[in-house]
Amino acid sequence: MKNPWEEIALNDYENHMSLDSVYQLQTMNEMMKEQLNEYKIKTVIILGVAGGNGLEHIDREKIEKVYGVDVNQKYLDECVNRYPELAGVFKAICADLLNDNLQLPDSELIIANLFIEYIGYECFQNIINSLKPRYVSCIIQINTDKSFVSDSPYLQAFARLDEVHHQIDKTSLINAMNKIGYIKTLIDERELPNGKKLSRIDFIIKY
Repeated sequence: MKNPWEEIALNDYENHMSLDSVYQLQTMNEMMKEQLNEYKIKTVIILGVAGGNGLEHIDREKIEKVYGVDVNQKYLDECVNRYPELAGVFKAICADLLNDNLQLPDSELIIANLFIEYIGYECFQNIINSLKPRYVSCIIQINTDKSFVSDSPYLQAFARLDEVHHQIDKTSLINAMNKIGYIKTLIDERELPNGKKLSRIDFIIKY
């Protein structure tokens, strides 16, 4: 059976995320600008890149290679179409990160925004442990109710996400990263209109 994200239209996803009542696309864009400029790095992997929200903040004078990973090839094609100025810098990788045999390129920074929720702690640990980037920056959603997906006219598009969704919390994520040799360096939270929060948590590898 296909991963549910292969069947969600990018327009439905982005229209939902950018609703005034949700406001996650805009908030994540602001946070991703900070993620991309926080560290002196030349290579970055973005897990679950979707349509490339935030890629406009890539500074080509500083960052030489950006790997955008997603399970949906149509999302990746849109990234390429939207950001022609990143030709030679942005490389799209279509992959299901639940695949144990997955091999990704080395990178100094891994960004995973609203992504760990769809693979779980153990799979994320395995990815990070295999690549051992110096920095990891994650954004997770803090819910005020039992619903992960906010109410909207596009809700039906996300009906199958329960099949792959994992509830993620700050303490458990920090503990999971500690177990594979990463320590927390930053927590930054942003309030959303519907009472939810986006929590950015950064880690650095212990030497």
